[in-house]
Amino acid sequence: MLTITPSQESTTLASFAPPRATIHRSPFVFVGERLWLDFVNCEHGPRRFDALRDFETMVLWLESAAVLDGERAAGIRRRAQQQPAGAAAALVDARRIRGALRLLAERGPGSERMRTEGLAEINRVLGRSAGTRRVELRGDGSFIRTFVPVGDAFAGLVIPIVESAADALILGELSRVRRCADGRCHRVFFDNTRNGRRRWCDMATCGNRAKAARHREKLRTH
Repeated sequence: MLTITPSQESTTLASFAPPRATIHRSPFVFVGERLWLDFVNCEHGPRRFDALRDFETMVLWLESAAVLDGERAAGIRRRAQQQPAGAAAALVDARRIRGALRLLAERGPGSERMRTEGLAEINRVLGRSAGTRRVELRGDGSFIRTFVPVGDAFAGLVIPIVESAADALILGELSRVRRCADGRCHRVFFDNTRNGRRRWCDMATCGNRAKAARHREKLRTH
C-alpha cells in the first residue's frame, strides 16, 4: 500500500471500490463495485450500522475502503482532536454528500434533473478543495492517482468518493447502477455482468434470502 505521510495530508483517488470482502471484523460491507456506491451504502451496514454516525466511524470507513492508510488516518484523528468543530463540520458535509449521491444512484439513470443536481453537488465539492493531483508509484509496482489538499485537511477526505462519482458520469455508468431487488435492502451497486441482469447486491445475503423464499413457496404449492 502507498505510504502517505501526515504532512502530505493526501487523499487517494480511486474510481473503483475495494475488494468485496470486508476487513477482519469490520462493520462495513463493500458490494457496490464502485467507491461512490459503497459510500452510499455505508448508511445501511450490517444490523443497520451507519458509518457516518460520528467522525471516528467515518475515518474507520475510509480506512476500510482503502481511501486512507493507517498513517494518514492517525493524522486525521489527531487533527480532529485539535479542531473538533472542523471535524464535526466535515461529518455534516459527508452526510450531505452521501444523500446527494444516493439520489444520483437511485434516480439519476432516469432523471435528467437528478443528474444535474448530482453534478452540481460533485462540482461543489471539487471546487472547494485546492490542492495538487499526482500519480504515485505503489510498493507493488502499480500506479495510483493521489490528491494533496492545501489548507483544510478535512476538505480532502471525500474527494476520492466524489471523483469516483464524477467518473461514473464521465464514463456513462449510471445506466448500470442498480438498487438491490430485495425490497428490504437499500444498497445500490454497479452491474458489471455481461448481460446486465444482476439483481442482488450480494448473493450471500439478499440473493440467498430470495432463493430460500422461492424454495419455501415451491414447497407450499406442491
